[in-house]
Amino acid sequence: MDLLINAGIFVYPLAVCSFIAVFITIERLIALRNSKVIPRSMVDAFVAGDLDKVASSMSSVTGRIVTFYRERNPDAEALNAFARLEVSRMERGMFLLEVVIGAAPLLGLLGTVTGLTQVFGGFSADTGLPDPAAFIKGIALALNTTILGLAIAIPALAAHAYLMRRVESLAARISVGVECLTELKQGSE
Repeated sequence: MDLLINAGIFVYPLAVCSFIAVFITIERLIALRNSKVIPRSMVDAFVAGDLDKVASSMSSVTGRIVTFYRERNPDAEALNAFARLEVSRMERGMFLLEVVIGAAPLLGLLGTVTGLTQVFGGFSADTGLPDPAAFIKGIALALNTTILGLAIAIPALAAHAYLMRRVESLAARISVGVECLTELKQGSE
């Protein structure tokens, strides 16, 4: 608790950064589940080349791609463009994690500089010695904001790396499905 109290005013923007990181991480973990992106039944249908087994569904990324394929009968280029659009939707909010990764340590650094300014500004002109209360408060601010900034940025960085890898993996699976749809279209012509 002392960590938060001694972080001064910087605790508020750091708390916002923390909230954003937790919210985006949880939301993306839920949104990037296999059942929401490429359900097992669709993987099996793509592998078997039997698109008739796949029900049109707007509840998954591949379901929206299959629905687009069935309703619009697009050429390969249009199908790939729609698939890229769906993949970009899977990255929704990820830029906010990048902002937190950059902003949290910088806010910590700003707190550090502010704390050190308090320390060095607290020297008495008469004795040349620092005021002990200002010295302790400044050092506490400097150290606590640095700790909080890094404690927020490091997990956010790990979450961002994991989620981006998950998006890349799912995008590769989607591209295989799109290739199957393209081949089905070429085979039917």
